Amino acid sequence: MSAVEQNSQLANVIRQHEIEQFYFHESGLLDDRRFDEWIDLFTDDAEYFMPIRRTMSGNDIGREFTKPGEIAFFDDDKKLLASRIKKLGTGRSWSEDPPSRTRHLITNVTVLSDDETEMEVRSNFHVYRTRLHRELDNWVGHRVDRLRRQAGSLMIAHRVIYIDQTILDSANLSVFF
Repeated sequence: MSAVEQNSQLANVIRQHEIEQFYFHESGLLDDRRFDEWIDLFTDDAEYFMPIRRTMSGNDIGREFTKPGEIAFFDDDKKLLASRIKKLGTGRSWSEDPPSRTRHLITNVTVLSDDETEMEVRSNFHVYRTRLHRELDNWVGHRVDRLRRQAGSLMIAHRVIYIDQTILDSANLSVFF
């Protein structure tokens, strides 16, 4: 292996580690309910979208997920995310009083594309939530993020959350993914 190939391989390992550490840090902020710090991981022009999944025949599989502009679980910008966080802080959010206990597990982090300023990254997730005495929810799926480097730090510029379930048995969907 040439020195150029070794340097390229080392750069990929370092980039992978940086992205994974970013996601582990993000998960910790969410699980510790440090939402004011979590929102700071998003760029000012960020988009946060969670389409609805539908069961489709093989011929219509391209329509399995709703598109932007159609109905969705979340179709937020940073300002709307911030207002959701602010409401949680008021104590008047019935769906989070008492607050949920969550655990965000992130796996299979894969860089799909990379240029000097932005990367498209896919990751799998399992979000476990328990609340009150008997509320228990598990959401599994994957996310596709566009991460942007700003001032030397990674930030989320765009997130699409693809949930595996077509029917959610949850009493509410008040957690962040």
